[in-house]
Amino acid sequence: QCCLHPYIPECGTEWWLLVGLLCIPLLAVYLHIPPPQLSPALLTWRSAGAFFTFRSNNIFYRETYGAVGSSDVVILLHGFPTSSLDWYKIWEPLNRRFNRVIALDFLGFGFSDKPRPHRYSIFEQASVVEALVSHLGLTEQRVNLLSHDYGDTVALELLYRSDHNRTGHLTINSLCLSNGGIFPETHHPRFLQKLLKDSSFLSPVLTRLTNYMVFSKGLGDVFGPYTQPTDAELLDMWTGVRFNDGNLVMDSILQFINQRDEHRDRWVGALTSTFIPVHMIYGPLDPVNPHPQFIFLYQKLVQRSTVSVLDEHISHYPQLEDPTGFLNAYFSFINAF
Repeated sequence: QCCLHPYIPECGTEWWLLVGLLCIPLLAVYLHIPPPQLSPALLTWRSAGAFFTFRSNNIFYRETYGAVGSSDVVILLHGFPTSSLDWYKIWEPLNRRFNRVIALDFLGFGFSDKPRPHRYSIFEQASVVEALVSHLGLTEQRVNLLSHDYGDTVALELLYRSDHNRTGHLTINSLCLSNGGIFPETHHPRFLQKLLKDSSFLSPVLTRLTNYMVFSKGLGDVFGPYTQPTDAELLDMWTGVRFNDGNLVMDSILQFINQRDEHRDRWVGALTSTFIPVHMIYGPLDPVNPHPQFIFLYQKLVQRSTVSVLDEHISHYPQLEDPTGFLNAYFSFINAF
């Protein structure tokens, strides 16, 4: 009846609002355009790798044999929302130093399967790494972990399992972290990440509405002003996200931020109590883990770790922004013991 009342204009407004809300999911479906074609760089990267099966999901990994006369193995753990391709600039130098260089795409990332619906967790990703090590026959081998961002938290779960002698654990020779949000109190997720991890009813729409323009702006913001990724690199990163509809699982994967809060004592505790050699490589212009709060807290809590702070213009992706500085820092650490 109220809509017949000449002095209550809200009723018409409510009707249009309802239509608008109904149109949003239709628009989102409309915007679900096909993913970009794989570039020659991505095709080359994929053809150089292989797949193994973890709980009926295909996991992509890449492995090369390098330094003769060395038995050293390094396993590279990438960050969110990208993939093993993050390591391409430092792969060859690592290959000259290590006998085996291994990287994987975590479940839900890159060329690996991206099941949905699925409860993605750091614990499962650590189990993926353990399964890969077993698949490659390296269970008894001492391995060096080199991680970044999301991979840092996976590495800390692997460290916890190793130090607590859990079944199937890795034998970790050393751990090098880089720019990971390992302390919830100094971690500043991006605005879209906060929306996706907490807005269960909005997330399906937001994941479909996120396009290359939104993605490239967000990722560019966590690179330094003088070390921005090229358009080709950004497109490859976005293609990796879109491959197998990975954009549609972003909200589920982002629960790792809440998991870091919930399991802080377990993962930070593993880091502060371990006797395994640990190093942190840090790009100080990182808006996600800002300077100086992050590194001050790290040095205060992780007193047995050594630290390399890179040039002041290096941000959240140091292995891509300053591969030479990153490698110098890593080799100084790894060659010291």
